Amino acid sequence: MVHFKNRYMVMEVFIDVGRGEVDPVILTQFNITKVIRDSIQLNFGECGLAASLGSLQVKYVNPLTKLCVIRVSREDHQKVWAAITMVRSIGKIPVSFNLLDVSGTIRASKKTALECEEAKFEQYKLSAGDRITPEIIESVKNCLDKLRGLDS
Repeated sequence: MVHFKNRYMVMEVFIDVGRGEVDPVILTQFNITKVIRDSIQLNFGECGLAASLGSLQVKYVNPLTKLCVIRVSREDHQKVWAAITMVRSIGKIPVSFNLLDVSGTIRASKKTALECEEAKFEQYKLSAGDRITPEIIESVKNCLDKLRGLDS
């Protein structure tokens, strides 16, 4: 039995609403996967896209904190990382990606993502103050539970 070696990239998405349209994009696994695939095809051609499609998967996305975990094969992770760096917009909204961590296991990337999520939520609670609603707290709790349950 052959075991495929993967890399997991924890990335943060910065959305520049001031330069784009008024309606900000909602981050989903579909949106992120589509822009990554388009960027790979544009920058590395059809052969580059075909080589990386077998293992490329967006494992986790939090639309509130703009954090995502992406799985890709060990052989293609630098190509995918380069393609992600070249993404400039999702739809008509300008975005940029920031790599927070690259690891060989989902457990290590999950740990990094949880630390980042908790820090961002604490910062959000401080800035929001009394305006934080129970719906937002419940949504963040659901995202953290989804991240904790993330396996292979």
